[in-house]
Amino acid sequence: MILPIVGYGDPVLRKVGEVITPEYPNLKETIANMYETMYNAYGVGLAAPQVGMPIRLFVIDTTPFSDDDDLPSDEQKDLKGFKKTFINAKIVKEEGEEWSFNEGCLSIPDVREDVYRKPTVTIEYCEEDFVVKTEVFDGLIARVIQHEYDHIEGVLFTDKISSLKKRLIQKKLKNITEGKTFQEYRMKFAAAKKGR
Repeated sequence: MILPIVGYGDPVLRKVGEVITPEYPNLKETIANMYETMYNAYGVGLAAPQVGMPIRLFVIDTTPFSDDDDLPSDEQKDLKGFKKTFINAKIVKEEGEEWSFNEGCLSIPDVREDVYRKPTVTIEYCEEDFVVKTEVFDGLIARVIQHEYDHIEGVLFTDKISSLKKRLIQKKLKNITEGKTFQEYRMKFAAAKKGR
């Protein structure tokens, strides 16, 4: 089932996600719905807060990036078919020299900005089997993980840009909060909740 994506300004995007257990209600269905919602919106990652659930869960599939001819062929190969569910993730370490990449977010449509992140990330997480594993990822895969991880920590990519750039996109952000944006995918806006 395709879920509405929560727009910028909704308080759920600012909550730190709660740890979940295998008993979490309808978990398999929730994960399947999140993948379906992400693919429907042509995203490469989606975190539970973006569909209104303040829990530590996100899904990613970096396959769309594998068509980027500007990337080295080995990285294109890594990105193709890289699909993973992250439950109760905790970033253990971020390493390397920060690099910039133009990021966007399904909850903040029509806004893209260069964001600096470290290239290598060590993350502890569970997949659907709830077996804890620790893995190291780098390059664009690490970046997508960091972006989605931020969501379960109540952080948005717009928090990582300069105050000047923030001022420049202020109007766009206000419009998203008020639901004055049109997307091909379903969205839910903060202003609509307040009954305006």
